[in-house]
Amino acid sequence: MNMQTNNISQFYSKEQIQEQACLWISRMDRGLNPSEQQELVIWCNQNTSHHSTLFEMASYWDDLSVLNELSGLFPLEKSNKPSNKFAAIALAASVALVSLLGVNTFMDESFLPFLSSLHEQTLMQTQILSSPIGEQSTFTMSDGTHIQLNTNSVVEVAYTVSYRQLTLVRGEARFDVAKDKSRPFTVTSGEKSFTALGTIFNVQKDGDHEMELMVTEGRVLITKASEAIEIIKQTLLISNENTAAIDLPGILVTSGEKATIEQDIATPVQKISLDQVQRDLAWQQGMLVFNGELLSTALVEVSRYTSNQFEIVDPEIANVKVSGYFKANDVDGLLASLNSNFNISFSKRADNTILLAYAK
Repeated sequence: MNMQTNNISQFYSKEQIQEQACLWISRMDRGLNPSEQQELVIWCNQNTSHHSTLFEMASYWDDLSVLNELSGLFPLEKSNKPSNKFAAIALAASVALVSLLGVNTFMDESFLPFLSSLHEQTLMQTQILSSPIGEQSTFTMSDGTHIQLNTNSVVEVAYTVSYRQLTLVRGEARFDVAKDKSRPFTVTSGEKSFTALGTIFNVQKDGDHEMELMVTEGRVLITKASEAIEIIKQTLLISNENTAAIDLPGILVTSGEKATIEQDIATPVQKISLDQVQRDLAWQQGMLVFNGELLSTALVEVSRYTSNQFEIVDPEIANVKVSGYFKANDVDGLLASLNSNFNISFSKRADNTILLAYAK
């Protein structure tokens, strides 16, 4: 959206003004630079409805359940009326803003603490992201971070002006994190937390005590979930200069590395090949890649993408090694391949269990 001004007055609808106001709130949430501060003053001076809409949108912000791309903000709905306490705060803030707009010193340093205080009290983004069984879902957060969920996954989001904290409730997710040194991005799962300032990483939760982290860009610090976020933040900032010179409160995993957590204990970090990265992350393109895995192992992975369960009738079938590319939710295609390549037949029970046996 172009926020620059010229000498030609342009009419904006109420919806467009609301959209612009929400964009300004998002910008303020991550911090305005001097140029943006001046742009905000100019925008508020263009029309008396601009500054009032700015605070009206702030009152709605805390009730948002979904927040997509900044360039395409959606219509906002208020599920509950603001409390009298908040209404008084918003009104006082609006009056203060109107007063400040009349003087040339509006954007002096005293404005920023006032704005920060208002945000701390009212601007918090909380939502639940989820994906159904057999599908992947993609979300864009207010800071520009992209989150892709694998099959049957749930992530709880809690954004404030100081921190970006998420919880991987179940499943697997890829996080393409927007860089923001002032706000660490932390994903908690079980007893562990994974924190980055700006990076791309993948977290898979296999149970309450078992997880896997793969970093494809940047660095991620694994710590106990109980570790203070402020300590993690300072550690990452310092580690930008000299990682070897500081005592890390956890394990640092960098690009091209993988960490596995078993029974809440992190195993030694592994360097992984590009081929392995592509195989492990093929789900992001809706594919599964097997390269000589036992069929019993492959079926565990396939089971994540379907409501069907597999039962091996002939024990020898478990040791069959499989290779190839499969669509993640294409169970029929997998069964056809097993039949044509390994003479393995199947039958289905009423409880959605698929029985596998050698064809007779």
